[in-house]
Amino acid sequence: MDPKPTIDAMRIAAQTLLSGDTRDQLHALHAARDAIDAREAVLLAKLDESKDFELDGASTLNAWVRNQLRMNAGQATTLVKNVAALRDLPLLAEAAMTGQVSSAHVRVFVYGLAHVGLEPMRQFEDVFVQVAKDCEPGELFEAVKHLKDKVHPEDLDAAWERGMDKEDFAVDAVPDGFHTNGFLNTVTGSKLKMVMDSISAPRDKDDTRSGAQRRVQGLDDLLTAILANGLPSDKGVRPHMSVFVDADTLQAAADHVQAKTENPHLIPEPMPSVEPATLAGHGAIGPNLLMYFLCVSDFTAFLMKQHGGARQAEILNAGTERYQPTLLQRRAVIARQLGVCATPGCNHTHLEIHHVIWWSLGGPTDVNLLIGLCVRCHHLLHRGLLNITGNAVDGFNFTNRNHHPIRRRRTHYRQAA
Repeated sequence: MDPKPTIDAMRIAAQTLLSGDTRDQLHALHAARDAIDAREAVLLAKLDESKDFELDGASTLNAWVRNQLRMNAGQATTLVKNVAALRDLPLLAEAAMTGQVSSAHVRVFVYGLAHVGLEPMRQFEDVFVQVAKDCEPGELFEAVKHLKDKVHPEDLDAAWERGMDKEDFAVDAVPDGFHTNGFLNTVTGSKLKMVMDSISAPRDKDDTRSGAQRRVQGLDDLLTAILANGLPSDKGVRPHMSVFVDADTLQAAADHVQAKTENPHLIPEPMPSVEPATLAGHGAIGPNLLMYFLCVSDFTAFLMKQHGGARQAEILNAGTERYQPTLLQRRAVIARQLGVCATPGCNHTHLEIHHVIWWSLGGPTDVNLLIGLCVRCHHLLHRGLLNITGNAVDGFNFTNRNHHPIRRRRTHYRQAA
């Protein structure tokens, strides 16, 4: 292939670097790089055909490019594959050699030749080259894939059947959380995507959460609602998460977290050697997470008798002690904050009710000592990264882990009627 178009692209780039503005320079450099990639692909294919890489002691082309060009072998293989498309599609070759399309665009044509066929790709070559000039590679791929679906509709059903054969979904406990992994067939996957798109959409123009934060929070909200209302009960007991903790562990965790919260600059005493709290289905959890669960969950105390050193125990008595706010108290707290998280600068509206004086440390379920926090801020608090003191009458004070004050949002607090 004639190297002149590549030389011209490099010459234009050099001239633009000396006289053009910043935008022109970027355009020229980008075009030159694409033209060089196309020329490099041609030369690599020529080297592969001649086997001249053996002259430098390399047994394969990939070995030669790793040693001589310090190029990733995968990159070299991709460039060599691109040459087939450049040879078979002359309009594409011209656009690539002049830097009008990138090597990523050429890879889409390689996909088209393999999965659509040479004749259909030649038939629509002018259309696809224009798409490549105007759009990024993803849009070109969608256009080529659309042609594939029209030319080979039987492949769509074959793909669906393959998906049915390999579908699987697993949620596995790992030390720092849960790992989800699997593959869903077309129908089930579409249902999941529809749900996730719905629950993870930005709330409004001021929703600054990342996509990952919106998806995780949306899934958490959905699962919370399902566990609370959407699953059938078994003899009056709905499915729920369970945390099991000994009284000694609970007291030690409360003392440990309180000491760390009150004196963040000091290294707290290590937790005593007690049985760790256990989250059913996951395993042992630490004191901070235990305190968080205690803050948002119902609590049932059991009097138990251990049988020797075994963990199996006999329940002698069971009792309950209400610490969850009533529905009226929850509504009062949310109304007092105008439905927004109390933390300064946070505008999230899905709130959990927190005892400012922790219930595990003797705090009462008093509406003036309750505060509404979004899930993220509530987690920050129980990790010791956010501290809250005061009450709804005099105002709440927010400090970071070093007890430096965070701007108080006074206007969101008013005495509940």
